[in-house]
Amino acid sequence: MAKFGKRTRAVREAFAGKEDLTVEDAIALIKANSNVKFDETIEIALNLGVDPRHADQMVRGVVGLPNGTGKDVRVAVFARGAKADEATAAGADVVGAEDLMEAIQGGKIDFDRCIATPDMMPVVGRLGKILGPRNLMPNPKVGTVTMDVADAVKAAKGGEVQFKAEKAGVVHAGVGKVSFDDAKLAENIRAFVDAVSKAKPAGAKGSYMKKVSLSSTMGSGVSVAIESATGN
Repeated sequence: MAKFGKRTRAVREAFAGKEDLTVEDAIALIKANSNVKFDETIEIALNLGVDPRHADQMVRGVVGLPNGTGKDVRVAVFARGAKADEATAAGADVVGAEDLMEAIQGGKIDFDRCIATPDMMPVVGRLGKILGPRNLMPNPKVGTVTMDVADAVKAAKGGEVQFKAEKAGVVHAGVGKVSFDDAKLAENIRAFVDAVSKAKPAGAKGSYMKKVSLSSTMGSGVSVAIESATGN
C-alpha cells in the first residue's frame, strides 16, 4: 500500500466523504486545503453524456469568463501586412507567417492561443499534427480564424476560455485562481457550465451533464451538485 506524506493525508481526510457540494462549499473546501507556495488554478471537469468520436456529438465552444482566468495568456497570430500590425498593436506576443510556421515546426511553441486570418489557413493547415493535439489549431467555430484579429487577441488576453470534449466526453478548463474572491470564482464556474450546457450537440442522447468536479492544481477533487453548478 502506497504511503502518503503528512500534507497529502490531511488533504485526503478533509475531502473524504464530501461529494455533490454546492459550488460555494466546494470552493471553500478547496481553498481551505490549498497550502502550496504558489497561486493554484481552480480547475473544472465536466463529464458529459456524449461520444466525441461521432461528429454530431462533439462539444466545442468558447466562453468569456466574467472575472478572467488569472492567467497570463500568450497569443500567437498568423497574419500579414496591416493585419499583422493590428495584432501586434492589440498585444499579441508572436506575429508571423511562414517564419512562424517554421519556428513551430522546429519545436518552438511558446504560446497558449493561436489566431489566424482566413488567408493564412493554407500555411497554418500544415501544422495540424502539431497544433491539433495541443488544442491550439485556429478554428472559425471558436473565433480564432477571423479578420478581426485585434478583438480576438484582446478576448484571449481578457479571460476567454476555449473548451472541447476529449475522447471520454470530458471537458475541462481553468476557471480562476485560489486567490480570487469566492463570489468571483462561483460566477466564473457557473458561466463556464452555462456555456457548455448551451453547446449541447444535436446528437447527444439521454443525460447530457453527468458530473461536475472542481479541484486545484495540486489538490484533490470534489464533485459539485449539478443543480448548484447550473444555477437551477
